[in-house]
Amino acid sequence: MPISLSSEQVLALAPDTSSAQAARGLAVPHKWSSLNLTPRALWGECRGSGAAPYQVQAALEGLALHCTCPSRKHPCKHTLALLLLAAGHADAFIPAAPPEWVRAWLAERARREQPAAAHANGNGPANGNGKPVPDPEVAARRAAERLAEREAKVAAGLDELARWLADLVRRGLAAAQTQPPRFWDNMAARLVDAQAPGLARRVRELGSLPASGPGWPERLTDRLGRLHLLIEAYRHLPNLPAGLQADVRAAAGWTVSQESLLATAGVRDAWQVLGRRIEEEDHLRVQRTWLWGRATRQAALVLSFAAASQTLDTALVPGTQLNAELVFFPSAYPQRALVKPGAELQRFGGWPGYATLAAAAEAYGRALATQPWLERLPVPLAAVTPLRLDGAWWLRDAAGQGWTVAAGFEAAWQLLGLSGGGPLPVFGEWDGETFWPLSVWAGDHLTVLGAA
Repeated sequence: MPISLSSEQVLALAPDTSSAQAARGLAVPHKWSSLNLTPRALWGECRGSGAAPYQVQAALEGLALHCTCPSRKHPCKHTLALLLLAAGHADAFIPAAPPEWVRAWLAERARREQPAAAHANGNGPANGNGKPVPDPEVAARRAAERLAEREAKVAAGLDELARWLADLVRRGLAAAQTQPPRFWDNMAARLVDAQAPGLARRVRELGSLPASGPGWPERLTDRLGRLHLLIEAYRHLPNLPAGLQADVRAAAGWTVSQESLLATAGVRDAWQVLGRRIEEEDHLRVQRTWLWGRATRQAALVLSFAAASQTLDTALVPGTQLNAELVFFPSAYPQRALVKPGAELQRFGGWPGYATLAAAAEAYGRALATQPWLERLPVPLAAVTPLRLDGAWWLRDAAGQGWTVAAGFEAAWQLLGLSGGGPLPVFGEWDGETFWPLSVWAGDHLTVLGAA
């Protein structure tokens, strides 16, 4: 494949974080009706909301991009997705003669280029025919320069965030409760401009805590402390272990090349697909699919992203089991993973669960001590009884200990009905305060909670 950009370098070209996330969601071969290449160009047709697919193309000399979509952003999500596919799915491109729409664009681009301008822009000297000589290192160099620029922007954004946090704490938490939404949104927007979308999301989430009911000062203090710890960790990144470095960069919003990740050795196991949850985040739907290794007892998180009119990847079906090799993203506490090709479907085995809530809470504590910015832990519970007390839903184990079910969970009555008032195995997400049930094991099969 005649392209030297990694996935991280491609995403560094994105005009904003929403474009980068949307491009990741489109960078799967089945969303494209064609993907072709020559030594000079890549092109493909991406299915969109209209009747005709968008025609997307990239000239590899100087990395010029073009798309027929109406987006005003450049590069648009479709051209970014084309480059991500070239970086991570090279075998999806079929050599072919360019169609007329590719030939016409390449010809027009060549006509507009002048040898002197090409030389001034660093594309190399002109040859005897007056055309610029291709320089295969230009695109990679420019991408590296953009990465350096982003590093500087992120560092400046961290400094501004540190000052903002100090002012917030100095005024007191009571003042935080009176702040309008724009107080939080403005700081988040500045972090987006600084190309630190992970930090921006965490700041936006802070704004919801003062109105989250009893205990909000403790929750806000905890989140402020973790955010301050993240700033200090980023400033001292070279002194941290490699896994924790990866966690800090991921929390700030940096990505990892999936192509290089898939080339590494993974973990083979019988992976049970235990649950799935979809949430809205930055105008995108984010799907979390949780797997559990029967032998390793290791949890794995597979993410999928989609814009409003796009479909999420539903290949991993809750209640199935795969004999597969998973490769995990670098982390001090690895969770997020990719499934390598060649997975084989198996019969679903026995339920894995923690015997007590105390054992699950202890596992969460160990995970948090290893990775302080962990947002949730997938928890299979062996036997808990759902019940309603004082207007809230709870899960109680045989030892009499209880976890509060998250207030936004809307399938509590379904959970109670499946239990028949007795204990049953439940799987869900625990964030240290509340539990969000996703599925139950009842009648020798898995039932997804809240499914139509």
